[in-house]
Amino acid sequence: MGRSATFSKLFCASILIAFSAAETSFSLGSQDLDILVGETKVINLQVTDLTQRVNASVQTRHSGILELNPKSIIINPPANDIYPIEVTSIEAGYTTILLSIDPAIADVYDAFIRVTSLHSIELYHFSEVIGWIYFVAWSVSFYPQIYENWKRKSVVGLNFDFLALNIIGFTMYSIFNCGLFWIPSIQDEYFEKNPTGMIPVLTQDIFFGLHAMFATVVTITQCFFYERANQRVSWTARGIILVFALFLLISTIVAAATDKLTWLDILYFCSYVKLAITLIKYIPQAYMNYKRKSTVGWSIGNIFLDFTGGALSMMQMMVNAHNYNDWQSIFGDPTKFGLGLFSVVFDIFFIFQHYVLYRHSYERIEGANSEATRPIYS
Repeated sequence: MGRSATFSKLFCASILIAFSAAETSFSLGSQDLDILVGETKVINLQVTDLTQRVNASVQTRHSGILELNPKSIIINPPANDIYPIEVTSIEAGYTTILLSIDPAIADVYDAFIRVTSLHSIELYHFSEVIGWIYFVAWSVSFYPQIYENWKRKSVVGLNFDFLALNIIGFTMYSIFNCGLFWIPSIQDEYFEKNPTGMIPVLTQDIFFGLHAMFATVVTITQCFFYERANQRVSWTARGIILVFALFLLISTIVAAATDKLTWLDILYFCSYVKLAITLIKYIPQAYMNYKRKSTVGWSIGNIFLDFTGGALSMMQMMVNAHNYNDWQSIFGDPTKFGLGLFSVVFDIFFIFQHYVLYRHSYERIEGANSEATRPIYS
């Protein structure tokens, strides 16, 4: 009987200790911190309901960017207190402050701070201004073509392959943005792969993608009502779209039926399709201009705005790379910068076609060259 009572007391005590440990929590407060090089800020380690002595340590994921003082704190129970830690920036860059405790009596999975160390607050605001300007330029860039079509009551000269690829591209872009921005289960998958990351989609990205879809649909609708000669989507473009569709369909079936792919993977596949389309979508229009020896029907206003957006986008990347000492984002992973440069190069080529190669094409009578408006791949 005595042994049974002793066992019951020990069991209850164990339960109480476990319950108390489960209630112990550690927090570093806000999970984002911006700091200038040479500046010192204070973060607070908050401890709640500590029941046993622990050694709390903080460290950075990347060395050489921050100095932390102190790096280790011995905390004795009982504790419901805040412990200040000085953070000094010694170099620009991105890193994460992580907390660890010994013994591991509580989950510190969410105890981290993403730190952005920058050279200049002025450059930060300059980058913000650049971002808004190219956002507006790209958003408005669809309307000169819509106006041109309406004014001429004709879409002769506007390549239908370009439109078909464009609507697919912006649809994929919007699916990626909306899925990652609004679907909690996909966000959970993202944070599982990137525990200290941030959702890489902003409200502006959502608006731009959906607005681009809308403007492209308006342009496609015009093709059904205005003069279009014998233009149509080429079989080559249809084949490319079919390949993309089959790739995404098969991937979606695999994700739904197995655990080989996640829905986050499907969203990334959508983004890869968008990137591929960006690489090829201008080629049909450029070749069509060459065949017709004319840019009539292809709005130069659209090109100037697209050029402005692309150039400013690359400028912003260069400014941020300097301000955050993050040249790796350009030279280590050149995809985004390369795509922006690729678009700008095509814009320059279109401007050259319009003002140099075919500058007298507006003197011709539209329709005289209608034979050359057949699909370029047919």
